[in-house]
Amino acid sequence: MARDHVIKINISGASLKGFLSPNLHFISSLQELILHGNVLISTIPREIGLLKNLKVLDLGSNQLIGPIPLELGNLTNIIKMLVNLQSNGLTGKLPAELGDLKYLQELRLDRNKLKGTLPASNGSNLTSSARGMYVSGAKPTGLCRLSQLRVADFSFNFFFGSIPKCLDYLSKSSFQGNCLQAEDSRQRSTALCGDTPPAKNHSTQSNNKHRLVEGRAKNQSASKPTWLLALEVVTGVIAGSLLLVAILTAIQKCKNKSSIIIPWKKSASEKDHMTVYVDTEMLKDVLRYNRQELEVACEDFSNIIGSSPDSLVYKGTIKGGPEIAVISLCIKEEQWTAYLELCFQKEMAELARINHENTAKFLGYCRESSPFTRMLVFEYASNGTLNEHLHYGEGCQLSWTRRMKIVIGIAKGLKYLHSELDSPFTISELNSNSVYLTEDFSPKLVDFESWKSIIARSEKNSGAISSEGVCVLPNSLESRHLDIQGNIYAFGVLLLEIMTGRPPYCKDKGCLVVAKEFLDVPEVLPYVVDPELKHFKYEDLKVICEVVNLCIHPNCSSRTSIKDLCARLESNIDTSITAELKASSLAWAELALSS
Repeated sequence: MARDHVIKINISGASLKGFLSPNLHFISSLQELILHGNVLISTIPREIGLLKNLKVLDLGSNQLIGPIPLELGNLTNIIKMLVNLQSNGLTGKLPAELGDLKYLQELRLDRNKLKGTLPASNGSNLTSSARGMYVSGAKPTGLCRLSQLRVADFSFNFFFGSIPKCLDYLSKSSFQGNCLQAEDSRQRSTALCGDTPPAKNHSTQSNNKHRLVEGRAKNQSASKPTWLLALEVVTGVIAGSLLLVAILTAIQKCKNKSSIIIPWKKSASEKDHMTVYVDTEMLKDVLRYNRQELEVACEDFSNIIGSSPDSLVYKGTIKGGPEIAVISLCIKEEQWTAYLELCFQKEMAELARINHENTAKFLGYCRESSPFTRMLVFEYASNGTLNEHLHYGEGCQLSWTRRMKIVIGIAKGLKYLHSELDSPFTISELNSNSVYLTEDFSPKLVDFESWKSIIARSEKNSGAISSEGVCVLPNSLESRHLDIQGNIYAFGVLLLEIMTGRPPYCKDKGCLVVAKEFLDVPEVLPYVVDPELKHFKYEDLKVICEVVNLCIHPNCSSRTSIKDLCARLESNIDTSITAELKASSLAWAELALSS
């Protein structure tokens, strides 16, 4: 079919991996773009704003990152439009240009990491009706211009300030889980919100404070005696001298440290090279592989078992050693900055300190200049991912007891990462694809998405190192992003997936979290269990449901720690073979078939 005749693309809940192509705008007749519930991990291309006929944009429940492009505001000719970007990892401020979508009726932005105030102003002498219609006065701005808006959800982001009056007609739940100054108590705690600016009269108070301080300073300087001014000058000179000595000492230490030269541009000139500090102490216990041996192990890098816009994952076998999974970063040499190299080193040091039976073992890395190579090497769990067994394999292989062992193993792995390591470690994207299974179905947590945190930190600090080269000490690097509460929520969703056999989102039945409504209804519980299971233990099921409720509680501060959750699971669930044989008279046969 010619692309000029394509009016609808609907690929939902298909575990589609990859990124959104900027070339989508060439499908000029496209009216509906629905890619809900996949594994898209790119940014939203601004070229989508060129799809003038688009009526429905649904990219919810993916792993999209970065800001919402303000170009979406160019879709001004759209009638009855839906914009759904919920349950992603979108960051930045909400663009006021969304207010240009005058026919927009439904806007869903919940469960992202958006910050700032809600861009909306009624204008002077302007009031809103119960349905968002405006009476008179100056023109509204931002979201207040959306006179057709009927449904909107801004919950579980990091918006601060007050709720615009023009959005008063929306349900209070549309704003919960933020940092807003609202009567509704279901907002994030101050600790989770961090240093958010106050909502009202911030600029005015700041200006007044500045003027007051400035006035006081003038009065004080005018009234200071001569001896006091002289003392201040002498103190300033001494402090400046000490600072200069400290800087010179730091530079001397940097010169004494080992360093490597990484080509910045392909040129023979020394000016086109960048000096990058390498902390040999930080990497002393990390094994370094050469590209050739990994190439041989992975069959000329032809055995691809996973991919994303940022990386490729290969499977291989080291000669005389274990099976391995090799993550290779997809980045060009000219895009590799000094800060990326430093973040790469620190990430390897982070992974090298992890050692637990329920986490994938980090074996080493590969760093070469010709050809440009950055790779991480993990021990491979040969039974594939939990996702493959739940949704694409033979369901009978995962008996109830086996699933309970997997649940407890994941909980133990998370408990180790969150509470037994100093400092804690979190899985970047915790889901059934990040759980690998061994031959005996023991779970291994693996963080194949750690590249995202490396690249994100580099983009945030891209100006920290000049192209002429500078010495940067490792303790000046930004610490690894930790989302412990996010891991606990994801663990709850993962338990639902293991119990029901359903993916987190599917086209026919929607979001799996909706099943939470049935977890407190005893007579309904047996019907949510995976139909592939021939038997299960009702007592275990109740424990799982209790833990799920604790994990996915809307209020982050009310979620139980993984340490307590793990203890609850271990003490209340019996995973012995004897327990399974008691559960069903046919269990022994199933165990024999699945062993």
